[in-house]
Amino acid sequence: MNNNPLAFRMRPKDINEIIGQQHLVGKDKMIYRMVKANHLSSMILYGPPGVGKTSIATAIAKTTKTAFRQLNAVVNNKKDMEIVAEEAKMSGKVILLLDEVHRLDKGKQDFLLPYLENGLITLIGATTSNPYHVINPAIRSRCQIFELKSLEPDDIEQALNRALHDKERGYGNQNVQVDRDAMLHFTTSCNGDVRSALNALELAILSTDENEEGVIHITLDIAEQCLQQKYFSHDKDGDAHYDVLSAFQKSIRGSDVNAALHYLGRLIEAGDLVSINRRLLVIAYEDVGLASPQAGARTLSAIESAERLGFPEARIPLANAVIELCLSPKSNSAYKALDAAIADIKKGLSGDVPNHLKDGHYKGAAKLGRAQNYQYPHDFENGWVKQQYLPDKIKNKRYYEPKRTGKFEQALAQVYKNLSP
Repeated sequence: MNNNPLAFRMRPKDINEIIGQQHLVGKDKMIYRMVKANHLSSMILYGPPGVGKTSIATAIAKTTKTAFRQLNAVVNNKKDMEIVAEEAKMSGKVILLLDEVHRLDKGKQDFLLPYLENGLITLIGATTSNPYHVINPAIRSRCQIFELKSLEPDDIEQALNRALHDKERGYGNQNVQVDRDAMLHFTTSCNGDVRSALNALELAILSTDENEEGVIHITLDIAEQCLQQKYFSHDKDGDAHYDVLSAFQKSIRGSDVNAALHYLGRLIEAGDLVSINRRLLVIAYEDVGLASPQAGARTLSAIESAERLGFPEARIPLANAVIELCLSPKSNSAYKALDAAIADIKKGLSGDVPNHLKDGHYKGAAKLGRAQNYQYPHDFENGWVKQQYLPDKIKNKRYYEPKRTGKFEQALAQVYKNLSP
């Protein structure tokens, strides 16, 4: 048995050994299908630490028998990537696992792009950050994006038992006994991080003497000492941070003031004023919207005050904004209407602009009948005239469906009703 850490030694030899992530590597799921067809595309794997990003990459390489190299976007330089590119030219293809891919700078990115385009390098980017927020679009558009989930306690226990019984890579040649409550502590207190659980198990085994019967007996007390759980863990660059932001927005959307203030407190403790401010402004227009339009302006004012004040005083205007947004009526009708219009456009439901709406300024427009029948609304007393604005193909479409959650949108709804054909 080599001196590498247990978590390293127990990495899967092929895709069938991967623990968890069955939504990706289970039979007939996306990564499984790519490996089975030996037709890999570049991908970004994102999720919390210790859930199998590196394991999936190495398993893909071993299963497909493809040359495999591992670099770090921060530590390794462009020269290291040039070496990988040269190897790819000689061997025909290389799988490059790039840790912390969200930290890839422009120079390295520009170097990699042609190799991703021609398929010589299959990039597997690994990150704990949400790629939709932090990965450059040029890289993101060339990659499949897969989210890895935190492992369940049963998955962790499977990994630990495999390590205890594997004679080549694990501790199958030693007589190790793990009490049930100790095993439960390993599996439930590692927060879905199998690497952390394996490291703790290895420390427990190596630091525990054999008893008179020659057994390494792991008790709950030993497990607790070897897997020390932090009371509060919040990595503002990690995906857990986005979970808190998501819970923050959903609590405000659900009008739960106390939950919203709790998540606001966690975000403040993480010191991420930028994310708080951005999310509050999104909430003001996405969730409150036309039900209380002034909430957007007041939220922006609170954000600007928080930015000028900085922490700890920034928490004061933020608290005001959060409570107002929580208790405001909610309406998503405006952006839902736009999304419906965009969905139709993507489906090809558009058509020509009606002639009377086309630009009539350029030479020859009159011959085409452009703008000749356009009726100028300001020429009418009430500022409105009935005429067709949508293309013929969708002339009767209705995208905006008003809600009646606030006085402002109720008034808009009445006007909308009066103007509707």
